[in-house]
Amino acid sequence: MRRVWLGLALMFVGLGSAGVVLPLVPTTPFLLLAAACASRSSPALHAWLYSHPRFGPLLRDWRDHRAIRPRAKLTALILVAASWVWMWISVEPLYARLGATAVMAGVVLFLATRPHGPGRDSGHRGGNE
Repeated sequence: MRRVWLGLALMFVGLGSAGVVLPLVPTTPFLLLAAACASRSSPALHAWLYSHPRFGPLLRDWRDHRAIRPRAKLTALILVAASWVWMWISVEPLYARLGATAVMAGVVLFLATRPHGPGRDSGHRGGNE
């Protein structure tokens, strides 16, 4: 089972890494999944993720404060909004649009209610966001 967790961790690290350079691929959720899988399979990979200069701050913010950095939050909200518009244009059955809208509303509510992290308020832009 440890190998399965390690395989998933590596896959999620790859997807999260792709999200750094590809605008429509999310980084933070994949890294959170990678960290969770690595914690069950590889202490070395887990430690590497949390000490990584790019990934570590995002993971530590979530672990320590359940916080999402403003730039990541804004990017996610913009992508959800764009997905919602595209879905309403391209998806035909009303029940599918309404169901997806409900899920997206839940995601937006969750994102909007997460704090920015320690020492960050909504008007402050500091560090590597």
